[in-house]
Amino acid sequence: MSDTGAGLTLDDAMLSAAAGGGSVGDYFALMKPRVMSLVVFTAFVGMALAPGMVHPVIALTALIAIAVGAGASGALNMWYDADIDGKMTRTASRPIPAGRMLRGDALGFGATLAVGSVLVLGALVNWTASALLALTIGFYLFVYTMWLKRLTPHNIVIGGAAGALPPVVGWAAAGGPLGLEPLILFAIIFLWTPSHFWALALFRAGDYARAGVPMLPVVAGTDETRRQILIYAIALAAVSLLPGVIGFAGPLFTLLAAGLGVVYVVAAWRVYSRRDGNAAMRAARRLFGISILYLFLLFGGLLADHFLVPDLTIPWSALWGR
Repeated sequence: MSDTGAGLTLDDAMLSAAAGGGSVGDYFALMKPRVMSLVVFTAFVGMALAPGMVHPVIALTALIAIAVGAGASGALNMWYDADIDGKMTRTASRPIPAGRMLRGDALGFGATLAVGSVLVLGALVNWTASALLALTIGFYLFVYTMWLKRLTPHNIVIGGAAGALPPVVGWAAAGGPLGLEPLILFAIIFLWTPSHFWALALFRAGDYARAGVPMLPVVAGTDETRRQILIYAIALAAVSLLPGVIGFAGPLFTLLAAGLGVVYVVAAWRVYSRRDGNAAMRAARRLFGISILYLFLLFGGLLADHFLVPDLTIPWSALWGR
């Protein structure tokens, strides 16, 4: 049977869980609250940047539904991945492999949250946002978790589409048309995801190898992973300038994006160039930390540009028409 990495087989853990059923804290942990916070923040930015006004109660309802949908994705992911979570040091203390909860309980909890969040968002906000939330949950569970994660080293590239959809859901919840602006928000997170997760994978490669997950460092080696991280970092830095180029944000945001892009590419270059032991691992850990701060600052900059900075946007479309 599967070893949980904590002295119990997965079956032993499930028998142990049968006596308790999990605490409130365990159910909250299933929802991956740290990931949820990033999802809610980017969805809020998408909602705030959409044209027009949305009633505060509708906005709050939408954000709660999106948060619950993100939590559903986390719970369903932990249900399906309980076998490999138990083999990885980073995830062995999660409620199921640690023996505090049955897999069936996690499945029921996640499925209830998923259906409830989609229906509430549709009935109380709009069905376009609801459909996008359903797509996000379904893509994360069926395409990434059940299929790509265990099949290909490009799992996080394709699967990253699920994590890139929340600002589009937020945009749609505010009634914004699905045009170029939300596509750019999607593209930023989509290009950010590989370098973020591969930095983690570099210093957790042993975990993924034990679990049989074909993350890029395990399959293609660390040198290729570092090269791919640098490529995606450069692409991300370039795409982050697009809001200013199309007049979606002002020049002050463009300066912020350029500065953040330089910091990010430099951090990625250090990962690429440092190949020996502790220095290589420190560079990967540093990039992982920087990547989280980068995304918060970039989307926070879009928010500040929209609400706090005078309208200094350059009418690029008018210039192109001359």
